[in-house]
Amino acid sequence: MSEEFKRQLQDYAEGKLKGSEKEELENELNKMETYQNYLSELLGSEENQNRQPLKEGLAPSFTEASLLRRSKWKARLQTALTAIGIVISISMVSAIFTGFYYGLGNRAAIYQDVIASAIALTRPNLSVSGGTNSNAFLTMDYKGTIRKKIGSEVSSIGDIQFSFLLGLPGLEQTTWRNETSSSSSSLFQLPGASQTSSQNLEWTKLEKLHEGTVSEAFISLDRMYTTNELLKLLENKNMDPVWFAAYTDQEAKPGDGGAVISPVGFPFYPIWHANDMKVSSRSEQKTGWFSKIVTTSSSSPGIESYGDGEVREQNFLDTLYLLQKYASISKRLAPWLELDSAVQYIEAHGVKLYGVVLTGPTKELLKLKEESWVSGIRIGEVRFWNWHER
Repeated sequence: MSEEFKRQLQDYAEGKLKGSEKEELENELNKMETYQNYLSELLGSEENQNRQPLKEGLAPSFTEASLLRRSKWKARLQTALTAIGIVISISMVSAIFTGFYYGLGNRAAIYQDVIASAIALTRPNLSVSGGTNSNAFLTMDYKGTIRKKIGSEVSSIGDIQFSFLLGLPGLEQTTWRNETSSSSSSLFQLPGASQTSSQNLEWTKLEKLHEGTVSEAFISLDRMYTTNELLKLLENKNMDPVWFAAYTDQEAKPGDGGAVISPVGFPFYPIWHANDMKVSSRSEQKTGWFSKIVTTSSSSPGIESYGDGEVREQNFLDTLYLLQKYASISKRLAPWLELDSAVQYIEAHGVKLYGVVLTGPTKELLKLKEESWVSGIRIGEVRFWNWHER
């Protein structure tokens, strides 16, 4: 601040400036908060004003001081509003760009498919359905519901959530609605594994369960089966197959004794992907010069309930290809799964099944003890009767 301007401020404070000079200085003060702060120091505090009576014409009027204070707050408010406007504008532009990014190439739908597929292949008798919501700054949230089938009833047992940043997933957040969770103990035994006392206890447990219940059972097989072979064995039984355990050469490790803790397999109903769907109808309706509404109707391939094993096995391999392509998401859900080696093994040796998850009336499942192709059983969840008789 120049000495000349300080002198003008001193004259203004003493009431010596008149007319255009006074108006010009006041306009300048409205623009420059630094000068206004300096003038406030010259005017002094209210305490000093009370101690030294003002002489006529020495200080600006109360109205002029109020104008200066209002000008300062007005400038601060304008600065704050400008900053808020910039933040809002950046957020809006970011949200538009984020929506475009996750919509390009149908990314959001593909990520949903990968999550559902990874859970269906690595968590026996569990399925998930959900949706995504894109935010700002290239982030997107996925929220889904985890379901399980016991008897004839499919019920919600938990919730799963993911956050994505530029297509990269964060950590899985899963909340169970009861004590159900993914078990760390063995669900299946590989063919040829010796029977343990715990296996016999599972049959005893099944015997003692009440007739008015339905159960979930993890069945180990006496040898490797093709999908068609196993489906034929189950065709006329009063129970439902829900999941098949497939051998990938990763299941047995030294010291495991044939126990499988982290199985890989596929559900009874295939996981159809976008490329599998057959479009039956498509219509377009223009809503503007550059916009339109496109409506399509599609259906999944038909499949025999206890057949089409080759179709099911190919669908399983196609789903592994999908997980392989989006390995960053797959690894979050199944970090132990070596996708490349699993795919190579199945391509070379085909799909061979060593286990199956069944559900149905408890006493019907107990009859499997007499079947030669059943080598062991592990009981999962048990619920009150909800079975729809065939």
